[in-house]
Formats: sequence, structure tokens, C-alpha cells
Amino acid sequence: MDVRGRGAVVTGASRGLGRELARVLAREGAKVAMVARDGAALEAAVRAIRAEGGDAHAIPGDVGDKHGAYAIAGAAEALVGPVDLLVHAASTLGPLPMPLLMDTACEDLAAVLETNLIGAFRLTKALAGGMALRKSGTVVLVTSDAAVNGYPSWGAYGISKAALDHLGRTWAAELTGRVAFLTVDPGEMDTKMHADAMPDADRSTLASPARVAEGIFRLLSAPFESGARVTVAS
Repeated sequence: MDVRGRGAVVTGASRGLGRELARVLAREGAKVAMVARDGAALEAAVRAIRAEGGDAHAIPGDVGDKHGAYAIAGAAEALVGPVDLLVHAASTLGPLPMPLLMDTACEDLAAVLETNLIGAFRLTKALAGGMALRKSGTVVLVTSDAAVNGYPSWGAYGISKAALDHLGRTWAAELTGRVAFLTVDPGEMDTKMHADAMPDADRSTLASPARVAEGIFRLLSAPFESGARVTVAS
């Protein structure tokens, strides 16, 4: 995908992988609408990208808010024009420290699904229609190895990512030839989310979000099969 001059939306863009993906896309010529809940951190990320000459815009918002998806989509298209790339990088772990499934409240599982799965579903619905009409669009869903492997205490998060994987596969089957879907597993990264989940991890063994973002951009720049699930080589 050639992103030059194209509108892109990146969620979870105030920090970590989302911020780095927005930076790479802007560097390569995309017009990037950046979405996150933390307005102050988001504005700082936008300023940093603009200081490098990138075209970036802040949209404070919560993808887990069922009333927010169309507002986010409308704001994005007003700022960057038709959206040809949508990246779902926003995620939540749920309560910390992460409990075993037997100790997870139904409401906490629902909240994780609301952000990690249903938020991605809503925002894709809001933007993929235009992509399909133009037959020009790509949706990237950031997943995890917890989607395919069961880890104690990672249940709510892993369940949400497993469902996100299948969401991408289903949409790829339904929108063949009109919108492309790519699910990417970024591996373990040195992020606040990882530190929240595993505070005792050796950070020197973790990939930097910047390197992973470069890897994802390389995947987008080469031909790929819509609906594929790929582990990023950082």
C-alpha cells in the first residue's frame, strides 16, 4: 500500500505502538488522524510528529464508547479526507493485577471486550463502507499471541484478541476485493501496557515499539493476503 497523500486513522495513538505507527505513516506521507483517550498525551504525540514535518491531527476519544465511533469517523474524514487506512492499536488489559478468569467479574470482561473488540467493530463499520465503495482501503488489527495461547490471568485480554482475529478473517471474506484486512501480532514490546501486565519482566528482552512499527509498515508496503494473521519480525 502506498500511503502517500492518503488518509489514515490510528487508535491508541497517544503512546506505544499506536504512536509509533502514526509517526511512521506520517513520515511516509500519510495524513494521520490519531485517536486516544488521553488528550494531553495525544496532543504531545501530534506535536512531535508535526515537528518532524508530518501531517497529524488529534481526535480525543474512547473507542470503547458506543456513541463515539461515528463521531470519531466523521472528525477523521473532516481532518484527513477519505480514510484509506484504519489501524486498531487501542487495547486495554482490564483490572490490574490481571485476575484469573474465575476471579474476573462479568462487567470487567465486558469492558475489555468493549474496547478491544466491539470498539474495533464499530469504528470499522463506520469507515469501511466508504472504503468498500471506493474499493480502496486497508484495516490493520493489532492482536497478540494471547489470542492463540492460553496464559493464566490473561483470559479477558486473550479472549478479546482471539475474537478480534476472527473478526478480521470474517470481514476479509465478506469484503473480498474491496477492503483488505491484516491482523498483526507485534510480539512482546517495551510498553506501558507490558509493564502494567508484567512489571518484573526484563525490558532488555522486549522489542521497541518503534522497530515493530517499522516492521508493520514493511508488511503494508508489500503484497499480502487479506485476512492473513502475521507475526511481526521486529
